[in-house]
Amino acid sequence: MFPIRLLLIGALICAALTGQVSAHHEDLQPKIQALAAGSLKDRARTVEALLKTGDSRIIPVLQHLAAGSLYVRKSDGLVVLTHKTGASYDATAPLTGEVTAGLAKRALKKIKANNSLRRRIKKGLSLFALSSPEEDERLAAAQTLLTSKDISILPLLETRLEAEQDEEIRTALLEAKAAMTLQSDASDAEKTAAISILEEMGGRQAMSLLSQVEPLLSKAVKEQVLAAKGRLESERQLWELLQNGWYGLSLGSVLLLASIGLAITFGVMGVINMAHGEMVMIGAYTTYTVQTVIQSVAPGLLEFSLLFALPLAFLAAGSVGFAMERGVIRFLYGRPLETLLATWGISLFLQQAVRTIFGPTNQEVINPSWMSGAIELGGLSLTLNRIWILLFAIAVFAALFLLIKRSHMGLQMRAVTQNRQMASSMGIRTPWVDAFTFALGSGIAGIAGVALSQIGNVSPNLGQTYIIDSFMVVVFGGVGNLWGTLIGALSLGIANKFMEPLAGAVLAKILVLAFIILFIQKRPSGLFALKGRAAQS
Repeated sequence: MFPIRLLLIGALICAALTGQVSAHHEDLQPKIQALAAGSLKDRARTVEALLKTGDSRIIPVLQHLAAGSLYVRKSDGLVVLTHKTGASYDATAPLTGEVTAGLAKRALKKIKANNSLRRRIKKGLSLFALSSPEEDERLAAAQTLLTSKDISILPLLETRLEAEQDEEIRTALLEAKAAMTLQSDASDAEKTAAISILEEMGGRQAMSLLSQVEPLLSKAVKEQVLAAKGRLESERQLWELLQNGWYGLSLGSVLLLASIGLAITFGVMGVINMAHGEMVMIGAYTTYTVQTVIQSVAPGLLEFSLLFALPLAFLAAGSVGFAMERGVIRFLYGRPLETLLATWGISLFLQQAVRTIFGPTNQEVINPSWMSGAIELGGLSLTLNRIWILLFAIAVFAALFLLIKRSHMGLQMRAVTQNRQMASSMGIRTPWVDAFTFALGSGIAGIAGVALSQIGNVSPNLGQTYIIDSFMVVVFGGVGNLWGTLIGALSLGIANKFMEPLAGAVLAKILVLAFIILFIQKRPSGLFALKGRAAQS
């Protein structure tokens, strides 16, 4: 008995060359009927014979056999494809398409298949996809063959390469052929050419394929493999460097969103707000609430839920921040320890309130389709949600910068930051500037929560994840300086991601913290020192 792969090769080469059905109805029907007879071993031989025909009409027959829905009609012994409708079955003749509806289960006998037979069917049908009229199916089949160790299908690949017109599919077939050539008894020249194709393919999979076949090759070809692996490793390291740089920018944009509001309140008011992370949490839970309401009321608007959530998160977190400043913090100015303890207590209260309302478990916010997926640039993978968050962080920074530099409110904030006493004597109502500044900083933290809900689950402890990093960014960049916050956030994000592969995530954070402590010892004002009399006090 020929092995199944040899039968498949002959069948599929024949089908690819002629593009026609190779078996007539009267020849195919007895083979289908044979599935109902004999043992599982006999059935396996029949499956091989069917695959050998190369006839596409066997595809639904074998699919139904693998799925357990191929039966024999007891009345006439015909093998039929069945579909269950309620308590009865609709039976379809595989070649004529004639349907018999409403059959009782007792009128049918099931044709059984075991796991081994299902695997044979799956493999055989996957090769049929190489001749599919659909380009996506042919491409998927070609890519699947890349990891195949069955070198006997090389003739099929060569036949498909001659017939294939699509360049992407041809490339996938060439790569699969190259991988199999290295495992075959081909000449050294052919194997050297195959190595070049895999090297051009690049990536971890090419490195893995070359490593697997290396022990099987002659000394001369092994040297080619080692040289190719060296070049691939250098390329991988370059892409890894770029990928870490992207991860660093992504983390930096998240830190910027989380810390920019803190930089404002800390710079203008000198308040160490330990509840700042909870403003981020409020923004994230606002996003979750908005999405839940839209999902139940107007599911068609779910794609735009973030557009509704942004202003609401800003208002919710800003309102809580305004209430905090008016109700607690304004009585504690000039007493930093009491302010720190009070805001810490508020943070615990807010966390418990959220646990009471939403429960202690994590909540998931669904990513809209325009924030799902990734862009592949060579060996670089850029996820769309991170790209949008980076652009959003830049937009928030630009809007805040214009607000502070070009608006009347921004002018008052800068005056209070530089010299509170002089600003007060010039008629600026510094208490209200403090209140609205605190509300603005809290509102920005709220919209940061909207962004953070797109890269992880929403939980009552969400803000605690970023509060320490936010303080490090503000202190490192320079208290109250927006440019310092931007550069500090991106610098710390990139430094973290480049050190993580070398030292691990925890040790990387410790090293960054140690660096900031040493840096502040030498430059207490941070990267960008605060200007004005307040800087000297």
